[in-house]
Amino acid sequence: MAAEARHQLTAPRGDGREAPVAAPATVPLAPAEGARDEPVRLTAHGCWYPSADPYGGRIAFICDRGGVPQLWTGPPDGGEAHLLDAGPDPVSEVSWSPDGRWIAYTTRPGGGEHSRVLCVRPDGTGRRVLAGAEPGTSAYLGCWLHDGSAVAVTVAAPATAGPAVAAPATAPTGEPAEPGEPHAVGPPTGWSERDGHAVLLGGTHRGDVDPAFRALGTAVFDGVPGAGSPHAAPRAPFPEAPTVRAGNGLAAYLIDPDGVAAPALVAVEQTAATLRVCDVSRDGRLAVLRRGPRNRREAVVVRLADLAAAAAVPVADGDPWIGAFSPDARRLWLRSDADREFAALLGADLAPDGSITGLSVAAERAGADLELLAVAHEGRGAFLAWNDGGVSDLEFRPLTGAAAPDAAAPVTEAARDVPLPHEVATRVAPAGAGGAAIALSGSQRRPGVWWLPGAGTPFMTPWSSRDEDAVPPGRRPTRPVHHRFTARDGLPLSGWYYRAPGRAPHRPAPCVIHLHGGPEEQERPVLDPLYHELLGRGFDVFAPDVRGSSGHGRSFVDADLGTGRFAAIEDVADCAAHAVLAGPADPSRLAVMGRSYGGYLVMASLVWHPELFRTGVAVCGMSDFRSFFAGTEPWIAESAAHKYGHPERDGDLLRSLSPLHRVDALRVPVLAVHGEHDTNVPPGESEQFVRAARDRGVVAELLTLRDEGHDFQRADNRRLFRRTAADWLERHLIGGGGGTAPFGHGED
Repeated sequence: MAAEARHQLTAPRGDGREAPVAAPATVPLAPAEGARDEPVRLTAHGCWYPSADPYGGRIAFICDRGGVPQLWTGPPDGGEAHLLDAGPDPVSEVSWSPDGRWIAYTTRPGGGEHSRVLCVRPDGTGRRVLAGAEPGTSAYLGCWLHDGSAVAVTVAAPATAGPAVAAPATAPTGEPAEPGEPHAVGPPTGWSERDGHAVLLGGTHRGDVDPAFRALGTAVFDGVPGAGSPHAAPRAPFPEAPTVRAGNGLAAYLIDPDGVAAPALVAVEQTAATLRVCDVSRDGRLAVLRRGPRNRREAVVVRLADLAAAAAVPVADGDPWIGAFSPDARRLWLRSDADREFAALLGADLAPDGSITGLSVAAERAGADLELLAVAHEGRGAFLAWNDGGVSDLEFRPLTGAAAPDAAAPVTEAARDVPLPHEVATRVAPAGAGGAAIALSGSQRRPGVWWLPGAGTPFMTPWSSRDEDAVPPGRRPTRPVHHRFTARDGLPLSGWYYRAPGRAPHRPAPCVIHLHGGPEEQERPVLDPLYHELLGRGFDVFAPDVRGSSGHGRSFVDADLGTGRFAAIEDVADCAAHAVLAGPADPSRLAVMGRSYGGYLVMASLVWHPELFRTGVAVCGMSDFRSFFAGTEPWIAESAAHKYGHPERDGDLLRSLSPLHRVDALRVPVLAVHGEHDTNVPPGESEQFVRAARDRGVVAELLTLRDEGHDFQRADNRRLFRRTAADWLERHLIGGGGGTAPFGHGED
């Protein structure tokens, strides 16, 4: 269908007129085919997020060898890699179409948090923006249809003049709430014991279905296989849909990369934290969506004939690719922690209308999370990556059961373990006959892509960074030691201790307690250039998982909800005590450092425990929850309200948890670091904390990184950040001037 014939979604304004919300329009870009200058190769580079063509002949992947994460392709078993998009915008996700004709990928213009979805042919031609080109929008990549005729894309719409249209929610008073108004949700199990409650900014309860799905009218597909292919019936006109609410709505579409068929609507969320299309059944009847705020994710089965939600099942946080249909669409495979401590593989038997008739456990491991689920293209087997104490264990398992493929296509592959040469698998991309591209990282190497040839043994691709290039010459990376200990209230904690080279085993050392973000992230034994820089300056590094971290069970993730966050702040002090007793860290030379939520914990620890640390480095951290909620992205606020509390209804709690309101207790120097385009945690969070510290006579500095958002993507900025932080710590823990260490310089 020609671009000028595209339909628009409309909803009543309330004044008799209509407020259009246009489906995304493709924008052609300059072609990327032909020879180009090889970028200057970094001393060490990383390769990650692979996606293979359907035959396993080439792999598309992300690589930062040119100084910024960019889109590359290369053969798995020999030959040079080819830079496919030389643009300056960081690439974050890649997906090769099942028919091999297109590569879809996501970029972040200017290095900020807003993203757009592009596609390009493997030879570099046809490059275009599929979604996210309109001012104020942001777009996210979903799955491909199995015939490659369309790719799913989620669009976060800009502000519109029209009102939101939604079914009434129930306000805490019992009266109907205004459409889109924040409303209370039930607390998770155990919340009342922690004397708190969560209130979402909008959306439905976990396990409920957004009524907006049911209000979307007529058919998009005709219920035929391969919708959008030459053998499919024409797509029906677009259904009418609610206007996407100002800056706080998500809409998912199926977009034809050839630009022939108009985008087809899949789902609309009026107020949502996330919305991703994870799979569409081969017959075109059903889609499975991942939606909801963190800690409350769910898989929703949607009938594409009427866009009605047929079923919803709670699923695990972490990797967004949570499920896939069997080839006959009679079973849905899910990576879920529904009613469980640890995520497992669940099989949901489906009725023809998409409702679930049975739910069973297909694979589980005691004390380990199913972290990655990658169903092979033919749908008869899956790669399962288990997270056992921070280390990955990978297996291939046939998918059988009540809804298994029929006898005409029997399962022939056997279950097998896949040996991993390094500690952590971050992505598995099936390809060819039982093969896969596997992204690996570990304590001794930079992130790389390995190729698994069927039932063989994985081998490293030629364009991944060699082991000898992992760090500058002169010192091998430090292998951390896993420590387990107990918090003051009896909760088991753990962390990874990195010992600075050249020190006697029992000689106390200055130590940096490093806190990850999330808070649902997990510390993993992977090579971190920041840690390598600090170790080269003579610091030990202790990287723990405080309560709220993932990988330790659902109860541990929920242990910091409500007033439980006070206990998380106490965990930092307990981690420092363990570093002194077991490290051994020097108790008189301790520093605390962290990014995102870890940056918040840095500020909180410095004002809750003012005599414990000599200094702190807070990176992209929140200093005041009220200003954070006012300035962050709407979908970030949606998730954060469940995790921290509602900015109005829980105002007293959030104020008492905000470091800015205890800054009078600050006694030690603090360095804040922030990306100028960070819209997840706005730079003002660091600016106001530094300003408040200076007003009280405390030494405080702010490093603002240009052309960066919440994650620092550019090699020169990452290098500047690491060296500035290490210089700061050296000055305040050791007393040196900084910049004299023999290691770390030249590392990227």
